[in-house]
Amino acid sequence: MAVSPPSRLALRGDLLDFTAAPVWGETASSAVRFRPDHWLLIDGGRITGAQPAAEPLDPSWQAVDHRGRLILPGFIDTHVHSPQLDVIASHGTALLDWLDTYTFPAERRYADPAEAEAGAARFLDALIAHGTTSAVVFATVHKVSADTLFAAGEARGMRLITGKVLMDRHAPDGLRDDVDQAERDCTDLITRWHGHGRLSYAVTVRFAPTSTPEQLAMAGRLCATHPGVYMQTHVAENQDEVRWVAELFPEARSYLDVYARAGLLNARGVFAHGIWLDDTDRAALHAAGAQIAHSPSSNLFLGSGLFDWRAAEAAGVAVSVASDVGGGTSLSIPRNLADAYKVQAMRGERLSAWTALHASTRGAAHALGLGHEIGSLDAGATADVCVWDWATGAVAERRHSVATALHEQVFAWMTLADDRNLAAAYIAGVPRFQRAPAPC
Repeated sequence: MAVSPPSRLALRGDLLDFTAAPVWGETASSAVRFRPDHWLLIDGGRITGAQPAAEPLDPSWQAVDHRGRLILPGFIDTHVHSPQLDVIASHGTALLDWLDTYTFPAERRYADPAEAEAGAARFLDALIAHGTTSAVVFATVHKVSADTLFAAGEARGMRLITGKVLMDRHAPDGLRDDVDQAERDCTDLITRWHGHGRLSYAVTVRFAPTSTPEQLAMAGRLCATHPGVYMQTHVAENQDEVRWVAELFPEARSYLDVYARAGLLNARGVFAHGIWLDDTDRAALHAAGAQIAHSPSSNLFLGSGLFDWRAAEAAGVAVSVASDVGGGTSLSIPRNLADAYKVQAMRGERLSAWTALHASTRGAAHALGLGHEIGSLDAGATADVCVWDWATGAVAERRHSVATALHEQVFAWMTLADDRNLAAAYIAGVPRFQRAPAPC
């Protein structure tokens, strides 16, 4: 059920966001906007401004005092699977075996409307409790899985981008659709949900091997017929997968080219992983305005490879950050940013906290064409805001106490924080998560 936001809400804390994209590697960046001990002013679900806490606050504001805490825009997870909470932290397989052994059996359960409804609620509540307020989400092949996810997102006021998965081959019974029925289902879902409140539809191709050329062409038609819909899929995640795609689509120059030939490479395309791309692929992504949803935790856990962020950046490709649960091991974006740092360290690079946080807030919002709405603490933005403890536990508290420069403090927070640091989450100004008080 929709909940109206407080008419005038003021949150006190240390405000951190970005006004532009930071330069890679810089730890002192003019793109960072840090306003310690300020009131963030929210009216009717939108941010109207900020003022130093030392200045008197008009008594018409409902004041919530989070002094000494960090206030950030809500995180944006650009690639995650709603049914895969059931298989997170499953042992022993790489990508293709992972799908057969764990993922497909879990997704088959979502044919049941009751399971789909319960799963959607559980998943979105978990996202919010980890500080994520907007997401690009894979449902399952079942129309009801997308329907229930949209309904749950609407009830929570979330900016949610999702759609029914398309798979008409190389998948088990109960997880395959056909081209004509899938097109009818997608068209109906687009009509019902796309542009409804804060919801958007994503034409959702699982990955090239599980769609026939006919289904890929149909997905391209949907994108062309319904301007404004998104497109999400996987690309070049695993080397065995890349070889399989080459066998299935010998006419294509590359894995990415399979999608380009089907009309699926466009400015609203969200391509998960993109580890095993070449310079020609990156140039094509840049020309199309598509983005890569980097999924560091999943890439490490499944042993898929080390994403070359610097090469993507050099090619002008937007990079956002994703949890990719259940291949990823946490819905927490800070946990995934810590893993992103490790991935880049293995490549001989040093990812700054500023580049990492920008890619999961303002950068992700701009890549999705939503920079006016989410990802920042700008006046006029929707008040999707999260409040974090700078440190939780003796080790993190000690590290925070001796950190001096701002980047040092924020990098330590990014590396050590998780959902236990989250104190509160607001979506469009409505409190959607409040940490329970510690027992006496």
